[in-house]
Amino acid sequence: MGNCGGVPAGDPAERAANSNIDKALKKEKKVLDSEIRILLLGTGESGKSTVAKQMKIIHLTGFNEEEKKAYRPIVYHNVVRAAQILISQARKREIELQVENEGNASMLMEVTLSDQIEYTAELAHAVTAVWGDPGIKAVYKLSHEYQLSDSAAYFLDDCERFHIPSYVPTDLDILRVRAKTTGIAETVFNIGKSKFRMIDVGGQRSERKKWIHCFQDVTVIIFCVSLNEYDLMLEEDSSVNRMHESLKLFGDVINNMWFQSTSIILFLNKRDLFEEKVKTVDLKGCFPSYSSGCNYDKALSYITNQYLQQNKNNNREIFTHATIATDTANIRVVFSAIENIWLAEDLDQLGLSV
Repeated sequence: MGNCGGVPAGDPAERAANSNIDKALKKEKKVLDSEIRILLLGTGESGKSTVAKQMKIIHLTGFNEEEKKAYRPIVYHNVVRAAQILISQARKREIELQVENEGNASMLMEVTLSDQIEYTAELAHAVTAVWGDPGIKAVYKLSHEYQLSDSAAYFLDDCERFHIPSYVPTDLDILRVRAKTTGIAETVFNIGKSKFRMIDVGGQRSERKKWIHCFQDVTVIIFCVSLNEYDLMLEEDSSVNRMHESLKLFGDVINNMWFQSTSIILFLNKRDLFEEKVKTVDLKGCFPSYSSGCNYDKALSYITNQYLQQNKNNNREIFTHATIATDTANIRVVFSAIENIWLAEDLDQLGLSV
């Protein structure tokens, strides 16, 4: 019978084509096998995306001029949103502002939050005036009672800098800016002879259903915890404590069947904010069994143990690091320690080297 116009099975051209395809597939598999895949997990606002940005700064060429300029609308959004939240909370609590600031507050509340905020000098001056109002300062001290980014003060303090026409966001601006992660973002970089692929996914409950698509062939998980959120509630569910949610999620992740042979690194993040908060806000409010008072070292040790106790695999060590994700020098040191410990021990078993 005829071959319906197809290439004969023994045709040299077909054999060569098949051989090339096989070689390409083997080459792709070799690349994937040698690639170190780091999956960043954690609840929303735990610092995952900030860690990914740090890898771009530390191990790549950082952010170029155009990339930095692209963050300008997000900076404007962060400033105005923070001001609007504080004004709304003041009104909700019937905390009066100074008479001269009522007009400034009204101006700010009329701004539509979008990617196209026209951040003028007039708007910046209004932010400065409102942020300096005693009523707003009083509301800010109550921020544990509502949802406010922990970078709010950073952007409000510096709000006059952003309206200058030549303004280009700095690396620190980019690290401090808050934009909710949706979908999956990857950062690829090399350390020595090894290729790393860091995968960042959204931490909100609505985003977690997408995580399953990232589980295959993961070499290491970096789970980020926001230490200073022990007295805060979830944005998605105001009845759930953020640290309780994080603990449960950590247990679910590390005990998942997909990750029994995966290295786990725990980033206890925002330790600077935690160190300041724990001076006045007792951890006992989050963990009734805690009894060591407002002591940073004891509180940090207690939280660390709460996370380590979630591990049901006695043969696996979990590496912990207290971090400040917005501090490039700190993350550089921490990641260097990870290279020295994890890469030396675990990559040898994988036949990889750095």
